Amino acid sequence: MFKRLFDRPDFSYEAWDVEHMDFPKGPEDADAWLLTGSRHGAYEDHPFIKPLEALIRDIHASGRRMTGICFGHQIIATALGGTVEKFKGGWAVGRQAYDIAPLGPIHLNAWHQDQVTTLPEGAEVLGGNAFCENAALVYGDSILTIQPHPELSNPIIADYISSRMGNPAYPLALMERAQEENTLPTDDKRFADLMVDFLTRGREAL
Repeated sequence: MFKRLFDRPDFSYEAWDVEHMDFPKGPEDADAWLLTGSRHGAYEDHPFIKPLEALIRDIHASGRRMTGICFGHQIIATALGGTVEKFKGGWAVGRQAYDIAPLGPIHLNAWHQDQVTTLPEGAEVLGGNAFCENAALVYGDSILTIQPHPELSNPIIADYISSRMGNPAYPLALMERAQEENTLPTDDKRFADLMVDFLTRGREAL
């Protein structure tokens, strides 16, 4: 999904399945890092969480650039001293409006209940909305993270909604609204371009 989203033939990719304890040797194994979404919470007690937090801190200390999406956004914040919690306001599902500098108002698909509620030292809020104030964070010249999912296109979100409709974990009115708005455009490419610019040029891209 991210290869399609970034659309950069000059990028090469290697993946590590950290959930199943497949880790790189260290920060030097890549020029830049992407931490993706997960079905797990950053605060949950799984064997891979602590080693992943240690890797994040090592990458940060190395100065290599890193970006995180949803769980990646949350686990980076946790590893660097922030707090992630299950948000009392409930779920964000489907198309959401955000104000993200320097892009201004944009729409992206989201699927989360957990949120970063306390910022780590050195993190700045790049954007958010009334429901998710800390939706986009930047850490100096090296880390850019976001809570929603620019890689999840409308057809993918439509499948998520269809497979979970009627599940009591998701309020029906919320799911119906997400389904109704699923045909409206999102700004995935605009944020993807910002991510690529940040990974290649750092803070000056903002």
